[in-house]
Amino acid sequence: MCGIAGICHLNGPGPVSPELVRRMTGALVHRGPDESGIYIDDHIGLGHARLSILDLSGGAQPIHNEDETLWITYNGEIFNYPELKEGLLKKGHRFYTTTDTEVVLHLYEEMGSGCLDRLNGQFAFAIWNSRDNCLFLARDRIGICPLHYTVNNEHILFASEIKAIFTADDIPRQIDPIAMDQIFTFWTTLPGRTAFTNIQELPPGHYLTLSDGQIMIRKYWDIPFYQAGEQFESSLEDICGQFKELLFDSIRIRLRADVPVGSYLSGGLDSSVVTAITGKNFSNHLRTFGIHFEEKDFDESDYQHHMVSFLKTNHTNIRITNEQIGISFPEVLWHCEKPLLRTGPVPLFTLSETVRKSGFKVVLTGEGADELIGGYNIYREAKVKKFWAKDPGSQWRPLLIRRLYPYIFKDRRADNFTRSFFGTSLDKVEDPFFSHLTRWDNTSKIKTFFSRDLLSEIDSYSGYEELGNRLPQSYLKWDYLAKAQYLEMLIFLSNYLLSSQGERVAMAHGVEGRPPFLDHRIMEFMGRVPSKWKIMGLKEKYLLKKVSRGIVPDRIIDRPKQPYRAPISQGLLMEKSSYAHDLLSEHSLKETNLFDAPKVTLLLNKLRRSDKVSEFNNMAIAGILSSQIIHDKFIDGIHANPAEPVSPNLFFDKRKQTIRAGTTH
Repeated sequence: MCGIAGICHLNGPGPVSPELVRRMTGALVHRGPDESGIYIDDHIGLGHARLSILDLSGGAQPIHNEDETLWITYNGEIFNYPELKEGLLKKGHRFYTTTDTEVVLHLYEEMGSGCLDRLNGQFAFAIWNSRDNCLFLARDRIGICPLHYTVNNEHILFASEIKAIFTADDIPRQIDPIAMDQIFTFWTTLPGRTAFTNIQELPPGHYLTLSDGQIMIRKYWDIPFYQAGEQFESSLEDICGQFKELLFDSIRIRLRADVPVGSYLSGGLDSSVVTAITGKNFSNHLRTFGIHFEEKDFDESDYQHHMVSFLKTNHTNIRITNEQIGISFPEVLWHCEKPLLRTGPVPLFTLSETVRKSGFKVVLTGEGADELIGGYNIYREAKVKKFWAKDPGSQWRPLLIRRLYPYIFKDRRADNFTRSFFGTSLDKVEDPFFSHLTRWDNTSKIKTFFSRDLLSEIDSYSGYEELGNRLPQSYLKWDYLAKAQYLEMLIFLSNYLLSSQGERVAMAHGVEGRPPFLDHRIMEFMGRVPSKWKIMGLKEKYLLKKVSRGIVPDRIIDRPKQPYRAPISQGLLMEKSSYAHDLLSEHSLKETNLFDAPKVTLLLNKLRRSDKVSEFNNMAIAGILSSQIIHDKFIDGIHANPAEPVSPNLFFDKRKQTIRAGTTH
């Protein structure tokens, strides 16, 4: 993957600053350290920082069509590009590279926005039609690749990351109060919103066009789920067979690259299945990478070693210490560009650095399986609470909750907590957000630390109301699991797991992650699989486990569910985290005016006195500290360390009809 950037006049021609495009592109060199390119005309400037994975010697961007009327700057991978290219050649299109980028451009030339339906991949790109003076921006179906934009002073500026947009001196920089409300409710922003006022993110499955001064945004794909009469009626064996065939093919095409492809291996079922299929069927000398924790409660390395021994891969395992988490947290936030309630991205940031230093640019990952196939406790929790709600006074039904969270319920004293925490929404079974209300309502309590001014700016805004207005018309007809899956994929998967914990921390070191489970064919297939084959009783991911027999060891399939987590207060509040002391001081808190300084001070004193920190307080301190860091880096300090402008390998100035820097075609 790469970094893309651009600036375009909204109304007619005008001067475009090559220096600004060079700065915007320079802010993205970590995403594309191999080479860079720029295109300029009287309407637009396009920038590209390249991570070369296909056509290593000849794929410099921006790329054009035969008569140079269409130009593209592109980030991502189209895995079915050879098949698409074959069809385009038959229709008379001619290519001067062997990249998937050029295939996208010609497919757009042939089909317009309809090209998006044909693409199997992860992408964010901009195409400039110089003949019609039309700009086309698009983002992949589930949001693996980022794309941000803002409209300012009769221009639209867009980029893979917000820091590139902020290299323009006239862009206002302010934390968005509504974004803060969303993050401290849903754990992230809702699709389209960023942490900063007037900086938008093109939502997954959408495209944007700019023509004749008018900006139009359209949805071309949505997460597919169906009600009972529209789901598969096939036998479980048939469904397993079709799913297995799709997964094998998804992995096969995600190995297409002109560089070696490795695999993440955590010891969990999802990454183990992907790695095993790859190693046994497509790559005899697979390189794998994993992490283990200083804190034993978070560690899965025993299962990881079991898989390495089983597959005999060339494996690298790195140890993540509490100190590392504390030290690296600010740098991770610089790449994530939004406050975080968790520290989970930090170990993966460190892992991607190891991957790159090991000579790899591409890794397969297991993301998406939990969301698609019913792997999360929040899904099973909703099922239990639905059952519990039929007899709220039952003494034994709440005990089923304890089976889901053995790491929380370690003694009988937890029974009261079960009823007080998980039993609060039993009267809301028909609420469209029933599955997530406990999580979201509990997270929202952290907003008691917000400053009076921030609360005043949020005013009467309701994130639940906004989310409700976004739901598909058919949503209320789905069963409990489909609703829960849709919410989890729309918000948490797209805007946290694939972003903060995925693409951003991988691309911080120029590493591309490829998740085979998120092939759109698999997503559309799983949308029609009945819920009973996803969660059987309280057995999560039943379908995947059935398919996995014979592919991975039974010990991996039958192991207890352990969600990926990382230590929080153990790292963030260490003495060596001096930045935390400074940014959480009453002076700093009053300066940013995001949080109530006396309340935060009380929380800090409580945490420093206690050996055991609750999940709520851990999330609170992570959210408060990360918000302070985001403000420090992007509001106060963005110009203290400005991006170095790139010296592009390719510079095409259409105003002068010149190509510079020695690249020809």
